Amino acid sequence: MVATRTRAAFIGVGVGISFFAFLIGATEGLAGILDASWTAPTTNSDGSALTDLASYRVYYGPQSAPCPGTTPAQIASPTASPGANQTVTSRLTGLTAGTSYTVAVTAVDAAGRESACSGLATAVARAEFSVSPTGTVNFGAVSLGSVAEQTFTVSNTGGAGLSGTASVAAPFSIVSGSPFNLTSLGASQAVRVRFTPTTTTTVSTTLTFKVGTDTISVATTGSGASVADSTPPSVTITSPTSASTYTATASSLTLQGTASDNVGVTQVTWSNSRGGSGAASGTSSWTASGIALQVGSNTLTVTARDAAGNTRTATLTVALNDTVHPTAAITAPAGGCRCPASS
Repeated sequence: MVATRTRAAFIGVGVGISFFAFLIGATEGLAGILDASWTAPTTNSDGSALTDLASYRVYYGPQSAPCPGTTPAQIASPTASPGANQTVTSRLTGLTAGTSYTVAVTAVDAAGRESACSGLATAVARAEFSVSPTGTVNFGAVSLGSVAEQTFTVSNTGGAGLSGTASVAAPFSIVSGSPFNLTSLGASQAVRVRFTPTTTTTVSTTLTFKVGTDTISVATTGSGASVADSTPPSVTITSPTSASTYTATASSLTLQGTASDNVGVTQVTWSNSRGGSGAASGTSSWTASGIALQVGSNTLTVTARDAAGNTRTATLTVALNDTVHPTAAITAPAGGCRCPASS
């Protein structure tokens, strides 16, 4: 806000200010400053030309009538004999931003004689810098494996050049714009902040902008969202062979292999087309032991499953040959040789 320019006649001892104008510019913020300006006096209280102006005393405070007070700011006059409509400006620092201050000025001559107080001007102390947006900034629900970004703008509201940094805790991060350097009044810098959720929970933290010892904090929040998993896992048989067929020499077989998934394999199972099934031990590296084979062709199917129920299979056709030869024995007719009678 800008306070209304006011003019007030001065009747001082030795120094009078016929028209003393006062102006304050202010905006809401955290670190308190005010810029005060006034029109320099040109005559003494008796109407004579002012030729020995030494300084000004700027009285300010949250009270309604700070002048005269005990702790004014002392401002040297740039000239002992000001010209018409000469403006003097002074910055008041060390204030509490967002607090309303009332300011008045007096003039002091070379002999130390002080004029009466000027009229009053009131304004709210502004910050040296500002950030937008403020309050709580919600990044929303973000799918795991994805990111969301928001842009914050830090601006110079004080006038003098300033520099600073922005910081935030994980799973938020600063993508760009920090550190920042704001060289003049109105200069601004975009600060890009990223949210990368790692769990399906709501996370809140503080985004901090710091210039010197002053800070502006913005609350940030976001939540992770689970992703519909439509990607099936992969599964591979590596032992006793990586080929598609195998000839077994025993009636029991052990299979081994690997499985993987974009989220994670939860179970590996096996089945035999000739009968029998079971669960393998392990997932990313699995073993299926004690698989019973039948003579002839056995199609062994290994199935990998993920948490979303997606599956993929691998097969191995195993041949088991019948290596046991049959035996034969004559049991009849009973007894020894029945030879024809000799003549």
